[in-house]
Amino acid sequence: MLNKKHIATSALLTYLLVGCGGSSDKALPENEIIPLPSFSLAVSDAPVDDLSEVVVCFTQIELKGGGQDAIYTVGNESGLIASNDLCLDSNGDVIANTVGIDLLQYTGSNSISLVDNISIEAGEYSQLRLIMSDGSYGIDVETNEKISVSVPSNELKLDGFTATLGGTVDFTLEFDLNKAMTNPVGQAGYFLKPRGVRLVNNNEAGHIEGTVDETVLINNQCTPLSDASENVASIYMFEGADLALETLEDNGGDESGNLPYTSTAVTFDSEQTSYEFSIGFIKAGDYTIALSCDKGDDPEVDDEINFIASQNVTVVAEKTAVQVSF
Repeated sequence: MLNKKHIATSALLTYLLVGCGGSSDKALPENEIIPLPSFSLAVSDAPVDDLSEVVVCFTQIELKGGGQDAIYTVGNESGLIASNDLCLDSNGDVIANTVGIDLLQYTGSNSISLVDNISIEAGEYSQLRLIMSDGSYGIDVETNEKISVSVPSNELKLDGFTATLGGTVDFTLEFDLNKAMTNPVGQAGYFLKPRGVRLVNNNEAGHIEGTVDETVLINNQCTPLSDASENVASIYMFEGADLALETLEDNGGDESGNLPYTSTAVTFDSEQTSYEFSIGFIKAGDYTIALSCDKGDDPEVDDEINFIASQNVTVVAEKTAVQVSF
């Protein structure tokens, strides 16, 4: 079972700029040649408790449509992130044209660009595919053991988008590891499942930053307190306002109830002596956020989660992070 550990959402992340339908148009002077659409791609993440690193290995980005399919390979294209030596094959050799990104370094509203402002053909793109290589892994937080991470078929199939002349395609791929990472009993390693990966249009997304009063944690017996290395509580976020606590489910909960949009950890900031959480790259809208002292939530199991408080929050696009407090 994965616990939710120190690192606030919403942690792969890394920041994936690509999109479910999103291009913005710019007014250009008369008679000026309209440039090709600009495409950017980045990654961001929400954390897990059992792992101190989650390194995911990317090798290609494939755009389906737009007149013809386009494939961009790490290390071969201007505007793409450079390859590195984090991804190794079974012989311990570096896998060529591959970049390994530790998702836990890019949590909350932090992200890293995979593609920055490259030109693509205008048109309708039916799908974006992120091609992975072998070599992804996690580091066990207690034993420091390196554990393999597998991605089904070594690819993530994402939604399509429209690219218009003179426009931009600017999206983030948010790896919600609380939903995506599973550690099946009797099987070696972790599995990264697509259900915990969501695309967010950066022009239509915002962020949340919050605190929890220590008195609330003490009164509800949340532990451990004043320990920056451990989670003290969990925050769950649900689409829609005014949701009753008894209807809220966990990440592996009953689909007849309200399943989380995302979740993250409450952690102690020793410098600020405060208990904090953050969730990044949330599509604009109305949500219910709920607090729980429970920290163990297996995405494959309907766990009993006791929610102790909730409140409404409205996420506004392209604005300063919404401040929330319990």
